[in-house]
Amino acid sequence: MGVLKKFEQRLEGLVNGTFAKVFKSEVQPVEIAGALQRECDNNATIWNRDRTVVPNDFIVELSAPDYERLSPYSGQLGDELAGMVRDYAKQQRYTFMGPIKVHLEKADDLDTGLYRVRSRTLASSTNQQAPAQGGATGRPGGYGYPPAAPPAGAPPMPSAPPPGGRPGGYGYPQPAGQRPGGAPASGGRTRYWIEINGTRHQISRPTLVLGRSTDADVRIDDPGVSRRHCEIRTGTPSTIQDLGSTNGIVVDGQHTTRATLRDGSRIVVGSTTVIYRQAEG
Repeated sequence: MGVLKKFEQRLEGLVNGTFAKVFKSEVQPVEIAGALQRECDNNATIWNRDRTVVPNDFIVELSAPDYERLSPYSGQLGDELAGMVRDYAKQQRYTFMGPIKVHLEKADDLDTGLYRVRSRTLASSTNQQAPAQGGATGRPGGYGYPPAAPPAGAPPMPSAPPPGGRPGGYGYPQPAGQRPGGAPASGGRTRYWIEINGTRHQISRPTLVLGRSTDADVRIDDPGVSRRHCEIRTGTPSTIQDLGSTNGIVVDGQHTTRATLRDGSRIVVGSTTVIYRQAEG
């Protein structure tokens, strides 16, 4: 059973179904959990062959209405989300520099149903420090900045991006053709697919239309989905385009008409979540 599915099942049994009532809006706990997983993946830093460090301190920014509704449960929800991150890290063989914490914050610039995730790597010796706000302080260890010091015995953080790399997150992205643990990526062409309610749909053509119509490449039986709702175009990078649908699309928590896709991107059409996947070989 997947980490996200187990997280959902745990949450369903909490507080006699209270969470089912407070999550009536577009912000769903599993969407936030998926965003935290992507935050780990996108900010993973390879220290050596056997150790890949990921952030352990997260802030989930919510719109004012969503924050007011969820704040009474923030402690318990934060604990559940932290547990999900711990399970995911174990699955991916990630490690942390300190305890895992997830906080909720209000963001006045977000509309109801939207959220934003920030993270940082916080060493256990300094985990009592107050979180830096949005990385705006410019000091190491703040959100969006590398950790102040590497783990004991680990090689120092590179002072410049590796060949082919660029600055980003907590250090630099992995060089092309390299995976966590030093294993080379397999050759061959890229495979593309989407997952809907546990069912995999291969993308064998350059474009894939999602919609409620029987003429769509992948039919989604959801009253909130238009007949031809959106189109996925594979490539470098892959993209998704709204096709003039009634309810629009949400990609990785953001309402949009067009967006770039990456492996693990979560697309919401109507009340259906579509997970975009791609892999080499």
